[in-house]
Amino acid sequence: MSPKIFFQTMITLASASLGLVAALAWNEAIKAIIREVLQTGDSITGLVTYAILATAIAIIVLLLLARAASRIGGEAVVTREAEG
Repeated sequence: MSPKIFFQTMITLASASLGLVAALAWNEAIKAIIREVLQTGDSITGLVTYAILATAIAIIVLLLLARAASRIGGEAVVTREAEG
């Protein structure tokens, strides 16, 4: 195994690990905000609101990353129907 491949693999693993830690932190923060604002605890309303909010954030982030990838010359995995 070449050192270049080794370091690329380590960077990929470290990025994924740190991304997971950040996602879990945001998960707890968003749940706390919803609990505070809606004062719902773990009711179905709070959970559905959280799921909708998390989905919307994921979509926005993926679209922004796809746009950034296309600007730097990379090929985005996600494309808008009008572009495809």
